[in-house]
Order: sequence, then C-alpha cells, then structure tokens
Amino acid sequence: MPHLIAPSILTADFLDLRKEVEMVNKSEADWLHFDVMDGVFVPNLTFGFHIIRQVNEISEHPLDVHLMIVEPDRHLEEFRRAGANKLTVHYEACIHLHRTVQMIKSLGMDAGVAINPHTPVSVLEDILPDLDLVLNMTVNPGYGGQEFIEHSYVKIRKLREMIDKSGSKALIQVDGGIGPDNLASLRDAGVDCFVVGNTIFSADDPLEMISRLKNI
Repeated sequence: MPHLIAPSILTADFLDLRKEVEMVNKSEADWLHFDVMDGVFVPNLTFGFHIIRQVNEISEHPLDVHLMIVEPDRHLEEFRRAGANKLTVHYEACIHLHRTVQMIKSLGMDAGVAINPHTPVSVLEDILPDLDLVLNMTVNPGYGGQEFIEHSYVKIRKLREMIDKSGSKALIQVDGGIGPDNLASLRDAGVDCFVVGNTIFSADDPLEMISRLKNI
C-alpha cells in the first residue's frame, strides 16, 4: 500500500487558514491532521471544536484528529459532530482504554491510540486487534518543529512485528520531525502514515513538498 501523508495544521498560517486548507485540497495529501492540546496533558494550547468544524466545511480530505488532552471521553461525541473521521487518544491519558476505543468506534470514527516516546509499544499488545491506527510520537508532544528521536526506529520495528503477528489491520502513524531525509527509512521500518507539519507549511512551495513526500 502506498504510504499516506497527513499535513498537520499545527504550523499552518492561522491568519489565512482557508488558503492553507485549500492548498492541501489541491495536493496529493491523504488526510488533514489536527493536534488538539489542552495545556494540561501537554504544555501547549492549540484549538478545539470550532476550528475543526469550520475546516470541515471546506476540507476535501478526511479529518484526522489527535487528542493530547486529559479525560478525552468527555469530548468524543463533540469531536464527531465537529467532523472528525479519525480520532486518536493517548494511552497515557486513558484509564479505561478499551472502553474509550469502543466509544470512538461506536460513534462511527476510526479509533487510534498514540504513545509518547518513553512508552513501550508492548503496552498496546492486548488492544491492537481493536485499533485502526497506532500513532508513535517521534518527538515529545506539545510543539511543532522538534528534532526526530532516533530511538523511534526500534519502537516502530517492534510495533510492525506486533501488528503483523496479531493480524490487526491497524496502520502505523508517526508524528514529529518527519521530512524527506527520513521518510523512506521510516517507511521501510513499517510506517504507513506520516504526519508532517513544519516541513510542509514552512516550505517555499508546500504543494511541491507534499508531492515530494508522497512520491519518495
């Protein structure tokens, strides 16, 4: 399967967000990624339902929403109403992870689970058959433009082995420090979907950069 590219609007120009979304609409990207942060689970605040709802009105791509928040169960229905097609919660934020995953799926969304750089992939072994997506954070969550954590390769290979062995259909997604220099090696390690923010939105030609990433 060709790898997927999901531009993250975290580093987009919010003074001209319509233009940024319309650029992605014209591109070879597959999904549009949202990093929702609450200033509690991670040391940053971003955006919520209102932005997602408005972007949903003009986006031609599925909305891939990553919740870096505490108590995500309280907000699952609202994110669905806002337009989320794929909803990812953090293993570290969910006391009853299986229940949360089932709630996401019952609302008609694909269910993903994210893990922080320090969290071993082994914690997902029992939940893998229920997942559509596993997001392996390749930077410490909270801010865009960080450097890729090299140990991520070890985790990705282990995760790929676990998924293949379990028969799960979950896609492996990575987020943080992704660009032309490491995308091919990450794909070879087993990654299916790449969240890319700063590399795309700070490029002189974002459309060309998305095409370049897609066709590596």
